[in-house]
Amino acid sequence: MTFEQMLERVRYEGAYATRAQAEESVRAVLAAFGRQLTGDERVELAARLPHEAAVTFTSQIPATEPLTGWGFVRDLASRTGGSPATTRWDTGTVLRIVAQLAGEELLGRILTQLPSGYALLFGRAELTQAA
Repeated sequence: MTFEQMLERVRYEGAYATRAQAEESVRAVLAAFGRQLTGDERVELAARLPHEAAVTFTSQIPATEPLTGWGFVRDLASRTGGSPATTRWDTGTVLRIVAQLAGEELLGRILTQLPSGYALLFGRAELTQAA
């Protein structure tokens, strides 16, 4: 998938009015996600993203304390000036496309590495064990 194809998919699935809006969301979400993911999964995901997306994703230094899924959305909303609701929409739209590019096996490893709440952002059910 090329970066332009990725943007068109995000634009269509996110119902963005313009390609520029879709690109703004893609870049913001990937930059924020680049601060959350480390290790081999980070390298493998970057290799599966279109070049421009991979550059945005890998240009961020991973945070020392990972955020929960909801913390990720709140942090991104504060950085972009968006509301939590619209930021949740943007995040889900972009990360669902990222999930397709990653594939099931890599996505599973990514979700295992991250704190709770990310599966829903990727369009997956969040399964937890009963206490």
